[in-house]
Amino acid sequence: MKTSRVISALAAMLVCVAAAAAPVQFGRKSRILSWGQSPEASRAAYYLQKYLSEASSLAFPVVDDVTLKPGDIIINEVDNLPEDAFRISAQGNNIFLEGRGKSLIYAVCDFLEQEMGMDYWGDGEYTIGHKTRVEVKNRTEVPAFRYRQTSHWCLGNGRLANSDAGKVLGADEFYRLWYRLEEPHELFVNNLWVHTCNKLLPASRYGKEHPEYYAWFDGARHPGSASQWCFTNPEVLEIVCERLDSLFKANPRQKMISISQNDGSDTYCRCPSCLAVMEEEGAASGPVLRFVNAVARRFPDKEISTLAYLFTVTPPAKTVPEKNVSIMLCDIDCRRQTSLPENPSGAEFMKCLEGWSRICDNIFLWDYGINFDNYLSPFPNLQTIKDNMVIFRDHGVKMHFSQINSSLGGDMAELRPYLVSKLMWNPSASLDSLETHFCESYYGAAAPYILRYIHTLEGAAVGTDVDLFIYDSPVSYKENILRPALMRRYNRMFDDAEAAVADDPVRLKRVRRTRLPLQYSALEIARTNPGRDAKAVSADLELFRSRILEFDVPTLNERNNSPLSYCDMYKERYLKDSKANLASGKPVTYILPPHKRYESLSRTALTDGLYGGTGYVENWVGWEGNDAEFVIDLGQVHFISKVGTDFLRQIGGWVLEPLGVDYYVSLDGEQYSLFGSVDNPENRDGTIGFKALEATGGASARYIKVHVRGQNVCPEWHYGVGNPCWFFIDEVWAE
Repeated sequence: MKTSRVISALAAMLVCVAAAAAPVQFGRKSRILSWGQSPEASRAAYYLQKYLSEASSLAFPVVDDVTLKPGDIIINEVDNLPEDAFRISAQGNNIFLEGRGKSLIYAVCDFLEQEMGMDYWGDGEYTIGHKTRVEVKNRTEVPAFRYRQTSHWCLGNGRLANSDAGKVLGADEFYRLWYRLEEPHELFVNNLWVHTCNKLLPASRYGKEHPEYYAWFDGARHPGSASQWCFTNPEVLEIVCERLDSLFKANPRQKMISISQNDGSDTYCRCPSCLAVMEEEGAASGPVLRFVNAVARRFPDKEISTLAYLFTVTPPAKTVPEKNVSIMLCDIDCRRQTSLPENPSGAEFMKCLEGWSRICDNIFLWDYGINFDNYLSPFPNLQTIKDNMVIFRDHGVKMHFSQINSSLGGDMAELRPYLVSKLMWNPSASLDSLETHFCESYYGAAAPYILRYIHTLEGAAVGTDVDLFIYDSPVSYKENILRPALMRRYNRMFDDAEAAVADDPVRLKRVRRTRLPLQYSALEIARTNPGRDAKAVSADLELFRSRILEFDVPTLNERNNSPLSYCDMYKERYLKDSKANLASGKPVTYILPPHKRYESLSRTALTDGLYGGTGYVENWVGWEGNDAEFVIDLGQVHFISKVGTDFLRQIGGWVLEPLGVDYYVSLDGEQYSLFGSVDNPENRDGTIGFKALEATGGASARYIKVHVRGQNVCPEWHYGVGNPCWFFIDEVWAE
């Protein structure tokens, strides 16, 4: 058994190794020497043996020996490298892979990639060359960010089986290690890393007896599962510190925890005490940071994380974070068509980043890089991801989460996390080189066409200055990056890509999976065109359905809407043979009008025959915080047997179904009688959906008056608790 003296002596010797690379020849007697005691050292040896044996057709037994023989590879655990850093070097005919903890595995992966020519795409998708002789480039690798997190279906996110909705398929552990990624549960106590207020001070336990612990605004306290705290209440501080003390004692190996606001905006406390602090600090983050600082002083040997998100994104003017406070800064409201300084929303965020970086050297940057309402929508932001990552590094960001939710089948679901992971390690890496290497390796002969598609789409986004937002619909882009001429060009590129790999089933499948967002976008745009060819659209829908089944695509958006359900809904909602609608094209007069944002659209949208999609950015007319009332003039008297209204449910966007609808009819537009009322039970379903509320009866009428009873205020279970909520209507019909 080796001794620490042997390890230290060898480590000291290796520091003096010349930087020049040297060839190393493997043979039948080559071995893997494991000089580490940690579980990670054993796993590093396992992965090295597994893939090296495959690449060389040699056995590479793992042994515990300090005597070197030619062709040996040594996994050496050392403590003289920074966190997650590793060193690879050749000495004579031996190779040394050095690090500590997980970095030993990172060293193995880097050696397999750089020296053995291995690429790992995920879920058993990898390529590796066949070599018995390598040229080792001596190097020490230190990551730009000490913590790196992203999302990919191989990590267990965005990979729900259609056949068993809600079940997460097994994560690929080696994928995470290959790309040197980390997850919150490794760092944060009890996985308490974001939106932790209700977990630490549950409203179900304290809300009824102590409403004073929760936010005050609009003349009342608002306890609820999504409510914010009253951060100036001293009792809250004592309860939270007591809770943290027990959590740290129960998890002695972890030293970091988050005290962070619940999700949602405009729900913070404005009681006199909190308001006084906000006025002194010039920001709503003031009371929160003062509270977190107080906690940090109680636990000086721990790291306390908090959010700078939505209402807390602006730094306070006076208070400075304690040394053991980490600021998790989020750029959720920024547009993505350019780098942050190059668009107005990003420029505003840059002021916040610069402000926080002046007072804190422990920033955790949470960046967003996909359309969360439509994963299967082209999102040309790869260039800006790199640009922004360089900015984060240069502003002293220490930890980074690039939330690019690459659901299986989503936009560039394999390339996007590949690029992000490489750039989180080294933001200075060449994006063009990374893109080219990935596409040539992953798509083979189809690579030139896929690369041309990527660059054409990015050029269109920059050329049209499209407003690329993370909550949007492909329909928003039908006049710019997804306009007909460009869609035809994109499809020709994919036709050529499929033809290039027609005899390569694996790569053909990859190309077709990558094409799904283009097919989905075409369907979404088609439903907004009154003159669409229903037969052609139906054929496109069936092709999309078959590909969804083939690739087992799990979800369309972060609300986990099933793509198979989408296909069923599309056929029923947009391709059905509808009965004659007496209200079609008829004028609407508003008594309780919609939000002014929808004033222009409201003139036609309720009777134009076009049903809206899952996003409220097109075809929908919205009311915020109040009821709706309007009259439809049918132009002449008809016998009415049914009246209905269609509503959107998108809880994540504060869009709730109404409480009910009352329908009235009139012959003269003066005297109305009740035709029917429909009550609607509260629906907390988090998926995005639609609700038709119909009343049946029999009456002759020319005028129909519709009164919608909205919820108006977000309930206590919703993260907009106490704030106005919305409802949206896209169509009213009468039969």
